[in-house]
Amino acid sequence: MTRLALLLNTVRYLKPGQLYYQLLYRVRNPRLAFGLSVSPRGCLRNWPDHSYFDPPTTDGISYTFLGESASLTDDWNSPAFPKLWLYNVHYQDVLNANGAVGREELNRALVDKWIAGNPPMTGNGWEPYCLSLRMVNWIKFFSRAGAQPLKADWLESLALQVSALVQQLEFHILANHLFANAKALVFAGVFFGGAQGDRWLKKGLKLLDTEIPEQFLADGAHYERSPMYQGTLLWDIADLIQLEQLSGLPELSHRVSVWREVLAKGLKWLKDMTHPDNGIAFFNDATFGIAPTLEDLQGFAERLGVELPQEHVVSCVTGALLQPSGFAVVAWPEHHRLLADLAPVGPDYQPGHAHADTLSCELSLYGQRVLVNSGISQYGEDAERHRQRCTAVHNTVEVDGENSSEVWAGFRVARRARPFDVALQQEADAVQFQAGHDGYRRLPGKVIHKRHWHAQADSLVIEDRLEGKYQRAVAHWHFHPDIKVLQREPGHFSLLLPTGQMAQLFVEGGIAALTTSTWHPGFGLSVPSKKLEVTLLNSRLLTRIEWRAA
Repeated sequence: MTRLALLLNTVRYLKPGQLYYQLLYRVRNPRLAFGLSVSPRGCLRNWPDHSYFDPPTTDGISYTFLGESASLTDDWNSPAFPKLWLYNVHYQDVLNANGAVGREELNRALVDKWIAGNPPMTGNGWEPYCLSLRMVNWIKFFSRAGAQPLKADWLESLALQVSALVQQLEFHILANHLFANAKALVFAGVFFGGAQGDRWLKKGLKLLDTEIPEQFLADGAHYERSPMYQGTLLWDIADLIQLEQLSGLPELSHRVSVWREVLAKGLKWLKDMTHPDNGIAFFNDATFGIAPTLEDLQGFAERLGVELPQEHVVSCVTGALLQPSGFAVVAWPEHHRLLADLAPVGPDYQPGHAHADTLSCELSLYGQRVLVNSGISQYGEDAERHRQRCTAVHNTVEVDGENSSEVWAGFRVARRARPFDVALQQEADAVQFQAGHDGYRRLPGKVIHKRHWHAQADSLVIEDRLEGKYQRAVAHWHFHPDIKVLQREPGHFSLLLPTGQMAQLFVEGGIAALTTSTWHPGFGLSVPSKKLEVTLLNSRLLTRIEWRAA
């Protein structure tokens, strides 16, 4: 009954079209159009050899993905490997990884090997997301194939893959998946000419015309509110801009000004959500090593002639609300930075990458991360994936052992926290901001959690208040693995930074216990760390962090 309730409270947020396509794709199999009359349009030449990752293989047999290295011979769908790991093999990102031009022979062999090992509509490689990413990689590679002509079976296979994708566009998932589908169709329509290529181009552009204003918010954020996926989607936008520059097709030229604006605003948002160590904040599904970094994206944007956000010198404590995405940012002159999640979990109909992290925050002092959210080390539906999405592994308050949003089944959310009373006030040399959420109102005690932050030149005070009835409430404070935490007395802890600076943390209104946790800065990585569990003695908790002013 509990699982049924979770399912019902998940499905009720979906769009009718998602339900329709879920059913349709269960009963209808794609019919591939063999022998399509297609040929290259001839307007795409020499996709530049730059990327944001190194090749995952040098021999086409041994691969490293997601922190795991293994050898794959002829079985592209071997059950011995995790499904996500196999997906990465099927993407064939290696065709455009750094130094791709110098691996011409290997790249050609990899395309041949994929065709031979993946008959039409067989295995993971024919699923729509895999199709989308691989199609783009093939087209980039084909555009710089050089003096050697493109093989007929390459073109036939690519056309079949486009045909398969068109019949299973991910309208049941939407969000970044449908965006990837649309991008792939645009690439296919630019690469292939004739009436068929024109149809694919028109369909892809129509999807982008709908999805870009839907998925990118006014402040530049992608609506799934993951800094990691923000980087991935911005790279996609930059790819589209470069596609327009190389092809010169008027259908793209009419839209490129919109794409440039989205990229510029999106880069500003990502910069705001980046710590002084130049790495992203860990809100929702986010970790290092998957998406391009801010530096990677800025380099790409510069090559495209896109204006980058201006650098602003921080002379005092300054704050900003990023709206409508729903994050607060506070910056200090001494490379301190506070980032807080006052946001909805994501689009109602697709919160698959959301965590139960409402009102959580991250803090850097002197350029070093101090308070950190969990990050992620894996996908899937097991207990560890669930734990990494839970409230208890984020810097916020857990009530009666429940999550603020009902995360479940790896990528689902049933009843979810709704922020309210979000406000920020800038003072002379201080910032105050606040928000509440109703995620615990589903509990018998109808609990409301409210949090207030007061940032000054040399301190940060966080006040938590709970309204309603509950048995036990615990605030969790997770420290970066490089932070040494020493208990001085009950409610007083010293935080020693690796660069030698010291901060003090004080707790009023709760019993604090220092315990162990883990931090996940990459797939396959779980780093031991420390955390404070503070059991509230009443409905109000004060957490004060102080450091010596520069």
